[in-house]
Amino acid sequence: MLPILAAASATLPPYWTILPFALLLLCIALMPLFATHFWEHHYPKVAVGLGLVTVAYYLGVRHDWHPLQHAAHEYVSFMALVGSLFVISGGINIRVKGEATPLRNTVFLAIGAVLSNFIGTTGASMLMIRPWIRMNKYRITGQHIVFFIFVVSNCGGALTPIGDPPLFLGFLRGVPFWWVLEHAWLGWLICVSLLLVVFFVLDTLNFRRAPKPVREKETHEEHFFLRGLPNLAWLGLVLVAVFLPKSVQETVIGGVLSVPALVMIIAGAASYFTTKRAVHEANDFNFGPVKEVGYLFIGIFLTMIPALQILQSGEAVQISTPLGYYYATGTLSAFLDNAPTYLSFLAAAMGTEHLSVDSTKDVIHFAETHAHHLIAISLAAVFFGAGSYIGNGPNFMVKAIAEKAKVDTPDFLRYIWQFSIPILLPILIVVGWLVVK
Repeated sequence: MLPILAAASATLPPYWTILPFALLLLCIALMPLFATHFWEHHYPKVAVGLGLVTVAYYLGVRHDWHPLQHAAHEYVSFMALVGSLFVISGGINIRVKGEATPLRNTVFLAIGAVLSNFIGTTGASMLMIRPWIRMNKYRITGQHIVFFIFVVSNCGGALTPIGDPPLFLGFLRGVPFWWVLEHAWLGWLICVSLLLVVFFVLDTLNFRRAPKPVREKETHEEHFFLRGLPNLAWLGLVLVAVFLPKSVQETVIGGVLSVPALVMIIAGAASYFTTKRAVHEANDFNFGPVKEVGYLFIGIFLTMIPALQILQSGEAVQISTPLGYYYATGTLSAFLDNAPTYLSFLAAAMGTEHLSVDSTKDVIHFAETHAHHLIAISLAAVFFGAGSYIGNGPNFMVKAIAEKAKVDTPDFLRYIWQFSIPILLPILIVVGWLVVK
């Protein structure tokens, strides 16, 4: 992997270079609330424009293109995984029996939590959100959408690098594939179990409040069917790409496109062009959600370069305990974006030990010698990513699909005050107290 710090450079970028990163994240958080029309039409220009400010600094001032090439390589790898899973899952149409009782709903979410580790939170969310809305169509509320985001789009994917974007970035940096499962399974089990218990109680109350005719409709069985099964083969190809030998994974074309990313792109394209139009229409498939994530992450991956370099030095973060990293990483993951936040705090933690996040050998060493710190950062990035719509890429996608289906989805502030703070936060505090040492 190319180093994010140029070998010839001994100085860190000035702190003002973080401003484009901070401004972009503020725009993501606030623009949809206060300038909705402008943001819907111009967010690609804002994201790319701020990214180009960072590009101009590194090329024009530092005369160092290596960090930009490295960021481009990670962006392409990231979008290849997210995009391929989005497209492939969009080619699979599931209809389930319409018995949306609280117990069945809870089991459905539990299945989604497990599945997200195999096809990613993005893939599981896109595969299951439409059946989730259909099976609850007679009494669906914003609560159903939020808990789907909590469990399937975020917390469920904490066991493998495929599961959630932050863990995939860690895997790209050198964290062993099975390390997360080995060290984070207890935190995952506690978090997901508590969320499912709370959901079951709340959904039971929701079910009891529904009029009797609605409850009777809920128990009317529809036929189960599954279309688009050939896409499982393309999904398997994506998983094969993740497990390619290290020597093949590190083969990069043009300094940007890795062999696994190329395989994922081919799998996604093949899925799209071989899937029958009727299946895409049944899923109301379009590229809108993944395009939004793609544009925003262009800006994020570019503007976060100075922040990573400063954090890597260890000068900007004065945290020593795993619990401190858990809450610091979690707070920013909830309101910024959990993928760059994970990478930033991993760089900071390693920087305090005079290790480089750009060295695979250093990352492996850190995972072995500072497991509790890495557990804290990993769990916080994944779990707290459910704290708001901007915490994780799939959150955007689920919200967009639910709104198009005319579901009364909570806005940004109501999501936080009605669900994240009173429900999610206490559960994550319990996880930190029991798991993070």
